[in-house]
Amino acid sequence: MPKPPKNLRDFLDLLKRHDELVEIRVPVSPVLEITEIADRVSKRQGADNKGLLFSNVEGSAMPLAINILGSYERMKLALGIEHFEEVQQRIEGFIKPPQAKSLMDKVMMLPKLAELNQFFPKTLKHDAPCQEVVITDPNQPMLDKLPIITCWPDDGGPFITMPVVFTKDAETGSQNAGMYRLQKYSNTTTGMHWHKHHDGNRLYENAKRLGKDRVEVACALGAPPHVMYSATAPLPPGIDEMIFAGFLHKQPVEMVKCKTVDLLVPAESEIIIEGYVLMDELTREGPFGDHTGYYSLADDFPVFHVTAVTHRKDPIYCTTIVGKPPQEDFYLGKATERIFLPLLRLFIPEIIDMNLPAEGVFHNCVILSIDKRYPGHARKVMNSVWGFGQMMFSKYVVIVDKDVDVHNLSDVAWRVFNNTDPQRDTLFTEGPLDILDHACPRWAYGSKMGIDATVKWKTEGFDREWPDEITMDEATRQHVNERWQSYFASAAPQLVL
Repeated sequence: MPKPPKNLRDFLDLLKRHDELVEIRVPVSPVLEITEIADRVSKRQGADNKGLLFSNVEGSAMPLAINILGSYERMKLALGIEHFEEVQQRIEGFIKPPQAKSLMDKVMMLPKLAELNQFFPKTLKHDAPCQEVVITDPNQPMLDKLPIITCWPDDGGPFITMPVVFTKDAETGSQNAGMYRLQKYSNTTTGMHWHKHHDGNRLYENAKRLGKDRVEVACALGAPPHVMYSATAPLPPGIDEMIFAGFLHKQPVEMVKCKTVDLLVPAESEIIIEGYVLMDELTREGPFGDHTGYYSLADDFPVFHVTAVTHRKDPIYCTTIVGKPPQEDFYLGKATERIFLPLLRLFIPEIIDMNLPAEGVFHNCVILSIDKRYPGHARKVMNSVWGFGQMMFSKYVVIVDKDVDVHNLSDVAWRVFNNTDPQRDTLFTEGPLDILDHACPRWAYGSKMGIDATVKWKTEGFDREWPDEITMDEATRQHVNERWQSYFASAAPQLVL
C-alpha cells in the first residue's frame, strides 16, 4: 500500500494510478449537471464507481474534483491503509496500553510515548503552497472565481460543500476544525451553517457570551484528504482535529498562518477563504438538499464575510454532494464506524461489532452485536449508546447476539422479525435528535426506540423453551464441499461453490 498522499493533487495522482479517477474534459455546468453526473456514478457498485475530475467547468478556469472519497478503496488510499482495522489497532494501542510491571516494561513503552510527538501540527515560518496567490481586494473575483456548484433544484443557491472550517476558542485560544456548508450570497459573503450541535456554533456562542463582536474564520478547500476526513470525525472533546490527522498520517500536518486573520490552516490546501462572522448578523440560509435525502429547510444563520482568498497558482476545487444514500459521505461515515469502534468499546466493552446502515443516514439507526452476559443486558447497551457523544442522536438501536453478522441486513432483519415480542422487546425513550430529523414532533427532540433481538433467557422472564437454529452439521458440510464439482460435472454452466 502506498504511503498516505501529502495533498489533494498527490491523492488524485494516486487515484489515477489505481484506476479510481475519471477525468471529464467536455464542458459541464456547475448548476445541477455536475450533481446529476456525480449522483449516478456514486450509486454504481464496484469498479464502476469512480472519483471524478471535471477539467472544463463552465464559468471557471479551475478543475473540480468530486466523489474522490466515495468508495472503501479510495478512503483506504486516502489514509494509506489496506484495512480500517489497522487504524483500530493503533487507537487501541494508545487507549489501552499494556500495564508496565517492571522497569524494563516502562522502558519498552517509551518509543510509543515518543511517537505522540509526531502527531502535533507543525507551523511553517514561510509562505505555503496555499498562499502562492493572495487576493484581498473585494473588487477582484474572490468567491466568483470558484466553480461553486448548485446541487439540487430547490437549493437556496450554490453551496461550498467540503470546506474544513477553522475557528478559535475565545477563552483558550485552541483551534477547532469542522465541516460546515457555506451558501454563496455574493463575491465576498456566504452563510455559515453552524447548527446547535456543532462545535463551531459552541465557539460562536461562547465568544458572544464573552462580549466579542466577531469570530474569525478560515476555510480550507481541497485540504489533504486525511485532514478532510479528520474534520468530519466525532472526536472526544478537547482533541484537536489536526492532531488526529497527524495520527492518521503518522507525521505532523504542516500549518501556516493566514494573511488577514489569526488562524492556522493546512499549508498543502488548494484554496483558503479567510474572514469573519459578526455576532449580531443573521440571514436566511437554505433550503439545501441534505444527506437525509430530503431538503433541510431555510433558516437564519450567521453571515461569513470574506477578507481574503489565497490559493495555489493552479488550484483544484474540491467539492461533494449529499442526498439519498449512498453518496460520498456514506464512505466517510463507514470509515468512522470502523475506526472509532475501539473508542466505543472502551466505554461499552460488551459491544462486538457495529453497523450504521446507509438507509439510516448515520444518526437514524445503529445495529450492534453484544456479548450478552446478564438479564436486561441489551437494554443497558441501548441506554449507554444514547448517552455516548454523537450517538445520542441514534433514533433506532437494534441489539443482536455476538454471533450475528451486523453487516448482513437480511440476517439482522430475520432476527428482529423472529426473535422479538413487540411489547416485551421494544424500549421507548425521549431525548435529543439530529437537527436534520424532519419527522420528530419538536425541533431536535423526540422519541427513540430500542429493539432487543437477542435470544431470551429464563432469567429475563421467558419461561418457554427457545428453539435451536437450523444448521447443517460440519461433517456433512465438509463432505459436500469435497464432492461439489462432481455433482455438477455434466451441468452447463457449473454452479460455483
